[in-house]
Amino acid sequence: MSDLEALQKPLAGKLALVTGGARGIGLEISKQLAVLGAEVLIAARHKAKADRAAARLCKAGHKAQGLRLDVTFEDDRDAVYRDLLQSYGRLDILINNAAVYRDSKNAGTPAAKRASGTSRSVLRSTFETNFFAPIFLTQTLLPLLRRSTAARIVNLSSIQGSLTYHADPTSPVYSHKAFAYDASKTALNAFTIQLAEELRHTRIKVNSVHPGWVRTKMGSDGADLSVEEGARSAVIYASLPDDGPTGGFFHLHDRLPW
Repeated sequence: MSDLEALQKPLAGKLALVTGGARGIGLEISKQLAVLGAEVLIAARHKAKADRAAARLCKAGHKAQGLRLDVTFEDDRDAVYRDLLQSYGRLDILINNAAVYRDSKNAGTPAAKRASGTSRSVLRSTFETNFFAPIFLTQTLLPLLRRSTAARIVNLSSIQGSLTYHADPTSPVYSHKAFAYDASKTALNAFTIQLAEELRHTRIKVNSVHPGWVRTKMGSDGADLSVEEGARSAVIYASLPDDGPTGGFFHLHDRLPW
């Protein structure tokens, strides 16, 4: 590869897995990583949807394939590990993007219940997908990430997970509370901090990112950003250089408060 090609495709030779990759922000992250040269594994609950998304990237001249992965199923997580171990022997980039929003119809609609009234079913199902699943998937795939020369783990969090902002009446999120979703992202941020510290002496970098309020099914049509803009933060931290940060919470190049 020439120096110019390396600059144009800095992720050439890298293998990336994006959960929830068949639509919305996940699909756009997959596209942007592919444009940068990565081979992208588009993971989704429905294999047919993942395959269709991968086929579109391949038709555009990129490397991609679809994977069936319901992140909440242990058998699916284990199957992905076995497939990657056999086919590639490593993983370079893990984007924990798959998430649910169960507090209301979408992030543009006020939560149906406040913290004291949030149902057990909403809390448990939200945490199952937004917190437990990315932790268990990361634990499962960490041996493959350790085989990479410089792995990157990006957890799709939210500014709604910032305790600092939620406690500050002058912050942009103070009046926008959705307890189950917000708490799941706060917990995911805690995982980012602790995993990054655990891996501080390795070349693996772990960061949380806030994509912004994005026009997706979850975000609503009234959101501020396009999916192209919303994917940008994840792509930045998936492609960090060796001297890039780890254990942080970011939107684009701005560090956010925990």
